[in-house]
Amino acid sequence: MRGILRRSFLAACAAVLFCGAAVAQDYPSRPVKIIVPFPAGGSNDIITRIVAQKLAERCGQTFIVENRGGAGGNIGAETVASAEADGYTLLLTAPPPLTINGSLYKTLPFDPARAFAPVALIASVPIILVVNPSVPAKNVGELIALAKAKPGSLNFGSSGIGSTNHLAGELLKSTAGIDIVHVPYRGAAPAMNDLLAGQIPFMFDNIPAVLPQVQGKAINAIAVAGAKRADALPDVPTVAETVPGFEASSWFGLVAPGKTPAPALAKLRSELEVILKMPDVKKRLAELGAEPGTVFGEAFGQFLAEETTKWGKIIQASGATVD
Repeated sequence: MRGILRRSFLAACAAVLFCGAAVAQDYPSRPVKIIVPFPAGGSNDIITRIVAQKLAERCGQTFIVENRGGAGGNIGAETVASAEADGYTLLLTAPPPLTINGSLYKTLPFDPARAFAPVALIASVPIILVVNPSVPAKNVGELIALAKAKPGSLNFGSSGIGSTNHLAGELLKSTAGIDIVHVPYRGAAPAMNDLLAGQIPFMFDNIPAVLPQVQGKAINAIAVAGAKRADALPDVPTVAETVPGFEASSWFGLVAPGKTPAPALAKLRSELEVILKMPDVKKRLAELGAEPGTVFGEAFGQFLAEETTKWGKIIQASGATVD
């Protein structure tokens, strides 16, 4: 009896291994859909289409990009979370649905920590602290001094509650110990218009959005929110050079439904490791102010966990919430 059970067990293991090998060899055998949980035309959409084209060329299958915006990225994320976990429906997204919305929204239709399998950090985009030229602050230290001299009088804009640009401002508020007031807009464009008009004194925004205005001297870039200086603005210091430990950046990551077979995930990761090192891909990302990702699989999962913890604390401290 024990011999029969042992043979059955070994046969089952062999079947699993065979199926895994088959998935690795055959995947993808039909078109793959990549959901972008934000509208077409933005950085998330553009970067996804760059990656989708390269994956299609290398894998010999169509990678379809589908935009499903709304609810801070939650609608598109829910679509992927509830999809069949076979590797044929993926999510390529900015931070909110994976690391921010779980702390910001009172309820979510999915659990960000359990619903997805991490594939890769695709790209990171520096966030820049910019001020209207009329503001008497030429660096972070002077901006902090101005805020401390007039508590509650300085407003900062953002593309909306829970955006990385909003949370970068909240992070500055907490780490520098200043009282500044958040003014949310419905998108980065109207916030930038008010910054240019002097209706708000400063804001954080992604480098692709601010670079033309900085180069045209319509606004002043006084700091980079990330851990290092931006290649596009090498003379602009980081916030951390004045406020040690400060770090905020935007990024785009690829995930799959949580129970997607390991061989399919491995195939995607291996292809992306090659794609993100391609000179033409690096050049195109650089034109968007982005840097290719270098974090894959479990390391990307750890990155997501750390980002979730960091922003969760900032959101709790700010009191921000969305019904």
